[in-house]
Amino acid sequence: MRALGRGAGMAVGLVLALVITLALFGLPVGESLRLIVDGAFGSEAGLSRTLVRMTPLLVTGLGMVIAWRAGMYNIGGEGQFVVGGLGGALVFHLAPALPPALLNLAILIATILGGAAYAGIAGWLEVKRGVPVVISTILLNFIALQLLDWAVSGPLQESKRQLPLTQALPNEAMLQRFSRQTDLHSGAILAVLVALGVFGYLFWTRSGFRLRLTGANPRAARASGHSPDAIRMRAMLLSGALCGLAGGIEYTGISGQLGMGFSQNWGFLAIPVALLGGLHPIGVIGSSLYFGALFAGTENLARFTKAGSTIVYVIQAVAVLGFVGLAAWLEDRARKRARPAEGET
Repeated sequence: MRALGRGAGMAVGLVLALVITLALFGLPVGESLRLIVDGAFGSEAGLSRTLVRMTPLLVTGLGMVIAWRAGMYNIGGEGQFVVGGLGGALVFHLAPALPPALLNLAILIATILGGAAYAGIAGWLEVKRGVPVVISTILLNFIALQLLDWAVSGPLQESKRQLPLTQALPNEAMLQRFSRQTDLHSGAILAVLVALGVFGYLFWTRSGFRLRLTGANPRAARASGHSPDAIRMRAMLLSGALCGLAGGIEYTGISGQLGMGFSQNWGFLAIPVALLGGLHPIGVIGSSLYFGALFAGTENLARFTKAGSTIVYVIQAVAVLGFVGLAAWLEDRARKRARPAEGET
């Protein structure tokens, strides 16, 4: 019941963040909300746009949940997303003649391994060399973007050597589309299944319990005979694997090829998505759907008002600040309640 109440309160807070932002932009709140809802859910195309934008946010957000729950504040989802995509493009470059179904599977596996390996660098630096994972993952993001630029202009460039892009995947190797009129693909279902899998792992397995214990109290984990460093390293590998998988789903579901615009900052956006989801896999499903709907809905809003897509980022900022403020207030209130009343013994 407490979780339901918290979820309801968060939903109300997100709606209030949207209303406040619309008002600050000088937009008519009622009409703007109608346009956003209509653009996000009012048609098959709108719902498709919402779910397509939700998918990378959900999978990368789950990666943040795994790492942050273990006390590893991974800020490198963007780099892991990109390196995952590069791993998939490399498989296609090396083995383009594989049967389409096998090629698709091999690409997704490569993206998982690529993202995990890249996150593993930051994890190793933290547990073996004491380099804060926040710093290393931020810097690794820039390296990944430079690596992408080099790859699409060099060894992975399309055969005609005219554009900084990788060779386009054949349609048969892409994820299944549900309709020719929309971009909705089977990766959206895969993302939800992954979220349920992460939920089961965190809350129904001993390994997941140890991960959460390590993030909450490393000393207690060590006293229980577990190695916090090994658990944190495993969490970073899992986190990077999920971010890399998000890159693979985007590659095989939407883009079909890599360029400098491959990632639309999904790795960075996943951080507020994970926070607003309460670092809980089910909560991240809701928060990613909310922001996916915002991206789709504000496209419709921009057609009829002076607002642009940047309003989404302002709403995210307002929502995150509100969440942090509310969490601090609740923590302070709980602390005061825990203190014995003045004068009592």
